[in-house]
Amino acid sequence: MTVRWLLAAVHLIGLAVGLGAIWARARAFRGRLDAQGIQQALYADNWWGISALLLIGTGLIRAFSGYEKGSAYYLQSDLFWAKMVMVVLVLALEVPPMLMLIRWRVGLARGTSLNVSPARRYAATSTIQGFLLILILMAATG
Repeated sequence: MTVRWLLAAVHLIGLAVGLGAIWARARAFRGRLDAQGIQQALYADNWWGISALLLIGTGLIRAFSGYEKGSAYYLQSDLFWAKMVMVVLVLALEVPPMLMLIRWRVGLARGTSLNVSPARRYAATSTIQGFLLILILMAATG
């Protein structure tokens, strides 16, 4: 029972961290992308990554390790599959901003100039991901 409770708590903490991080990243992408603004975007992205590890890690354990209702319960649920489709969509949407942020990190380490022009587009992507997280939460509670 304690492990089940801890997994659920960490999963919900991951959701809270993820929502805050993705909104902060979107805001940073929309803001002034000087040295401080870039650092804010990278900081928010670090927390977004931590939340992804928490959510995916605890989600897999909860769904397939026997601590919760069991994989048979989840795999027959339409809401579970809707949730998984949205998770895949969040991950697919993450690829372009992730690649840009990797280039930023490499560029900062090398001291080269950064291409910040796609950031505004990825602010919209981050906002969509935030709304998808809310829909994922709604599907999970169903």
